[in-house]
Formats: sequence, structure tokens, C-alpha cells
Amino acid sequence: MRRPTLLLGAFGVLVLLGAGCSIPAASDVRVDGKGGAATEAGVISRGSEPPTRTASGSVNETFVRNFLSAAAGEPDRAYERVKAFIAPEDKIRLQDKKGSEVALNVIRLREAVYTLNTDLTTTVKIAVQQIGVLRANGTLAPPVATETEYEFGVRSASVNGGINDDRAGLYIINPPNVLLLNDTALRQYYQDETIYFWSSDRTRLVPDQRYRPQAVPVERRVNEVVKWLVGGPSDWLRPAVVGLPDRTELINNATGGNGRWEVNLDMSGDDQTRIDQVITQIAWSLGDLPGQLELKIRNNAQPVVDLAERRESQTLYPHVASPQRYGVYDGVIHPLDFEGEPSGTVPLAPEANHNVVSASLGLAKDRRILAAMVVTGTSKNRYRLAVGTGADPVSVFNRSGAEYSSISRPVWLRTVDSRPGRGLVVADGQLYRFDETARMFPVPLNLPSAEVTAVAAALDGQRVALIVGGRLYVAAVNLDGAGVSISPPRELVTSLTNPTAVDWGREDQLVVAGSVGQPAIYEISVDGALETPLRTDLGAKVNHLTAYPSNRGMRAPTGAYMYEANGVAYRSSPFERIEPGRVRDIAPVPAGVRPSNPTAPFFLY
Repeated sequence: MRRPTLLLGAFGVLVLLGAGCSIPAASDVRVDGKGGAATEAGVISRGSEPPTRTASGSVNETFVRNFLSAAAGEPDRAYERVKAFIAPEDKIRLQDKKGSEVALNVIRLREAVYTLNTDLTTTVKIAVQQIGVLRANGTLAPPVATETEYEFGVRSASVNGGINDDRAGLYIINPPNVLLLNDTALRQYYQDETIYFWSSDRTRLVPDQRYRPQAVPVERRVNEVVKWLVGGPSDWLRPAVVGLPDRTELINNATGGNGRWEVNLDMSGDDQTRIDQVITQIAWSLGDLPGQLELKIRNNAQPVVDLAERRESQTLYPHVASPQRYGVYDGVIHPLDFEGEPSGTVPLAPEANHNVVSASLGLAKDRRILAAMVVTGTSKNRYRLAVGTGADPVSVFNRSGAEYSSISRPVWLRTVDSRPGRGLVVADGQLYRFDETARMFPVPLNLPSAEVTAVAAALDGQRVALIVGGRLYVAAVNLDGAGVSISPPRELVTSLTNPTAVDWGREDQLVVAGSVGQPAIYEISVDGALETPLRTDLGAKVNHLTAYPSNRGMRAPTGAYMYEANGVAYRSSPFERIEPGRVRDIAPVPAGVRPSNPTAPFFLY
């Protein structure tokens, strides 16, 4: 939201961004309050190349916005594009880097202050939030810079330094010695893509987010993706996955056209199973690209594979069912009915379905039901974990030995094999893993001691999102034998503060409840860079949130997330309160009696 222009007369003084600053005579100060850069989906139109220096004419605000977009595109020309905006006498201030060393500091613009000086230059101060470092390999690493403000100048490009000629444009003077990229430019000039690496036990593919410049021609997409795979996974994901064999290299560039692509790898070993897994990995990492792939290992051709057929035969999530909605009503789990959506029965025996506070129901490979519930304890405000597995309906439940003053909704770590079910839950501020017998074991986190308040598991079972100490994190999961360990979590820098609930909405997106001055729900990318506000008018803090993680194997239902705030449950798309009339199989409420509110909604899939 743009703030009103502030005009000061001669000898005016203004405090800018918390620091006293003397303003010369005849100054003109403008404060441009950008707020968060979260953008409604579809508002920013995509382009391939950022604007040139002269595209903004003599408009300072547009010129600065274009300057913060100039680094976008193929890395080998990033410095060239940015230096085109810098005055000739100041180009030396920006020290070039080459190849893999090219990195862009991705920022979220908070506020920009423009001060007109007596020499007709303009001083620009931008308040920023450091989001991360965009590397040449398409990964967004955690931020390295700690600056919350940058200052530089803008002058006319006219030779005589007088009134600016629109055709000459403007120049940056005294530039920062770093490549800056606004998050809106990241959304506009890059395509966020998902590539895949095999889990450490090689049973499933695990998503890894990357950014490909829109300027990269379509015919080079295969080459870029294979280079990413050869380079290995993102740092935070590395503990849970395996890359291609050591010293694997791409021989020449991937070539092709007209629906046929050739990839030649120098890869050790002649394990045909491993080679076949690489083909599957490439097929899914190319998204929905059609055509045929001919993989060569040291010039030895493998049978040609149809990409679409390989994706069809080697599904990402083979045991995922159509989602069904459930909720808790008067301590009992009931189906929720919405037109056009599947609705099943509760897969629990009636005698086991009582005193429920929240629940998580899942499907195992052998079609067993995995049920984990938070139930009331032996005294007021005490709770236990109840776990039961087996054929529908599940009738036998084990209960945790201890009772707790608070327990989060449990989550299952999905597997594609027949190993016993394992899950995660937060109890009294501590993360625990649990097994099918409801035994709970503390899970250490490589973080400063802080209270854990929420955990959510991705559909692949190898990644989790956490809220710890009022901060949002993602982490990789290792399933070692019967145990569970969490790799060092990566903090996500977002516009939301004080997050209260989180779940996975897509392979590479989280749905997060927090605050932007008032309670809100955002969709946030797994690296924290891309934000989309989903609801900003909640009116009350969200204490429970659940989402169906849409994926390439199953179409998302209408209303892909549900939440509870102030004791009332809601669903999205279309947004509506979940009324008692949506709860199936409940007794009619007597006249004059106010019905209970459905609570703790969740999906079974």
C-alpha cells in the first residue's frame, strides 16, 4: 500500500527508517510503503527478461523496481544486466563473480524512501527482509546477508546532469556491492520447478524445489534439469536422499527436439536397476514434458522410454486415495458431507470412537488403516495418544503411557513398503515419534532449546514442517530402522509472524497460519520465497489446520484446506463455515438446544 507523499519545505528534517537524517533545502521526500510482497495468485504476469535501464524513463520508483529485477535471468549475464543500471563511474564498485559463484540476494522489499538532494540526485533507502541466496544451480539457500536496509543514489543519465531526458533515463550511483533480486522478480522471471531424488532407502522419489529462468529456451529445459540432478539435492534435503553416483557427469549437453531427447551420462556402475531408477527420476523431474528419452551411459544407449508412460507406470505416490473429510463432533469422529466430494464411513469401531480431541487417519500400502488420535485423559485438561492399526474398522487401540497437558494433532510418516507405521506428534512442547503401539520417543532437534508447537509431514514421508519457538522450519527425515531422526531444520523467512499452525498444501508449498498484523493464512513455498495470501480476514488465531497435499498423482478436491479458529471450523474454496448440518450420522438436536460446533477437521487419504 502506497503511503502519501511527504513534502518538506526548506531546512526540513525527517526521521527515515528509524534514523535521524538532515534533509537539505528544497528537498522532496517520498516514502513508498510496499509492505509484504506476498501476491495474489496470477496478479504478477510472467515475462522472460527484466526491463532495460531506460524502460522506466525518469520515474524513480519504476527505475528502482527495475533495478531490483535486473539480476533475473541466466546467471552468466547477471552482472552485465545489473551493471547496465549503474553509472559508468561507479561500475567498479560491483565486483563480478563467475560461473557457480554467481549468487543473487533475494529480498522482500518492506519500504522505500526517496530523498531529493540539492544536486538533483536522489538518495534511496530501502528496508528489506533477507529471504535467501539464489544460486546458479537453481536452489534458494538460506540468507547470508544480515542487512535490513540498503542505501544508494539515483541520478539522471543526461550528460549535462541537468533535467533528465526520458530517453537518457537514470543511473544508480553508489550501488551496493551485491546482486539484489526482489521476490516479485523471482516470481515473475523464473519458473519454480520440482525435481526429484530417491530417498536414502531408494523406495520413493522426494521433491526438491528449483528455479529456472524464464529466459532459458524450452529446448534447453532437459539440459538444465539433468544438470540439476547431476549436481545433487539442496543442502537441507541432502540427509534424507541420495544423488546420482559419485563423479557422475553430463557428457556434452542434452540434445533433442521434435519430442525426442538424448541424455549422455558418464556414470559409474552397470547396475541396471540403478540406471532404470535414473530414467524414472529424469522422467518425473521433467514434469509433464511429453516425448521420448534416450539415456546413454558412457555412450551406451538404453532402450528408448516414453516419458508419459514411465510416469504412468512409476507413480510418485502409489497408495494415495481420493481424500475424504472428517471432523470431531462431541468427542466422536464423523464424516463431513460436501456436494461433489467422496464421503465414506468412519473406519473405527464405535466402541473405540469416543473422547476424541483430534485425529489423523491414513492408509498403509496393504490398505490397513493407520489411526492416531488425541483423547482425553483421566483428569481434566490431560490428554493421551491413542494408536490403532488394522483392517477397517479398527477396534483395538494402544494408549501412551504418559498423559500430557497439550498434544498436537498427530501425523503419520507415509511409506510405500510394509514397514510398521510411524508418526510424529508434539506433546508439552517436545517433538516425539510414535509407533503402532503408541510408544512415544523424544526426537532431538538441532536447534536452540525452544518450544515445539506444530509438526506436519509431507506426502513423501521424508520432509516435515515445524513451528519451533514461534518460527517456521522445514527439515528432512531419516527413517533409520524403527527410529526416526530429523536433520538440522532450515528456517523459512516469511512475512507471517507468530505462526500457529502448518500443513503441506502441495509438494513444494506449505499452508501456514500466523499473523500479518491480524490472523491470516498464507501459502508459502518450501524455501520461504514465494508467498500467496489465502485468507487475511480471519478475526481469530488459528489453532488447528489441515490440508490435502495436492500432487501429480491425484486431483485436489474443492477446498484443499480446513482450519479451526475460536472453536469454529472452516473449509476453503469455496470458503464456508463447517456447520453441524455438514456432519453425518449425528442424532437430531432437540428443539431449543444449541448444536455443538464441529472441530478439528482432517482429511483421510
